Amino acid sequence: MKAAEGGRAPIDPCRIPDEVLHLQGSRHLLSSSVSTLTTLRMPMAATPPTDPKPAGDDRNLVPVEATPVFSFEDKLYVFWQKYRGLILGLCVLVLVGIVGKGVWDYLARQKELDVQKSYAAAATPEQLKTFSASHTDHVLGGVAQLRIADEAYAAGKSAEAVAAYHKAISSLREGPLAARARLGRALAKIQAGNAAEAINELKQLVNDTAQFKAIRTEAAYHLTSLAVENGNVEEAQKLSDQLMQIDPTSPWTQRGLQLRATLPATPAPAPTVAPAASDALPAITVPKK
Repeated sequence: MKAAEGGRAPIDPCRIPDEVLHLQGSRHLLSSSVSTLTTLRMPMAATPPTDPKPAGDDRNLVPVEATPVFSFEDKLYVFWQKYRGLILGLCVLVLVGIVGKGVWDYLARQKELDVQKSYAAAATPEQLKTFSASHTDHVLGGVAQLRIADEAYAAGKSAEAVAAYHKAISSLREGPLAARARLGRALAKIQAGNAAEAINELKQLVNDTAQFKAIRTEAAYHLTSLAVENGNVEEAQKLSDQLMQIDPTSPWTQRGLQLRATLPATPAPAPTVAPAASDALPAITVPKK
């Protein structure tokens, strides 16, 4: 309220005595010429009131009783509601991958069965050639070429046999059948008169310790046979010893030893005879008189 004119203090209605209020209600106050109002002042406190709460910003504090407690099921439900689309999409992708792999494996098995049936139906050399030409990347295509090469070698067609063995090696690459094709190619070259190249290939098979023993012993036997034909006794002896080292129980080893037995025994070198020392006294020449 604004201060009254003349410097008088403002009248606070809250501090008017009850008697005055009662007089006002009976309209006696208006007829009095003397003001009986007195100004009541509230005494000021000597010290400001202290804050009962500890200092600090507690605007963000939440009572412990108001904190919600979520169970595992609630958390799982919230997670499902949030990532449901992603989980369903991943499940669909996994299912499609499983089905696709199953279909791919089924088609691969069917294709393999068809190849096997076609190989079993190829009985003549011409059918084998047709099958091999249409299945160059398949193992059975290499097997067909090996059969073609064996038949050509048996018929004395050495050039055709060498070419067929070479194709079989290209298709088979590794394994016992590939080693069998290398051995057959070397023998076909011997049949064709190319003994020098064939001997090198046979020696490679014999000296390859990672090769199959059956291949190594057969190659060593053919080398022994060539040495016997050429009358090379020392080479035949060396190869026979090598056969015993590779596999002494192999039939090829036994045949190699039989070939070596047909050779004449190697004559022992004649010992060097030192000149015999003479016990005779040297002759003395007596001068004539």
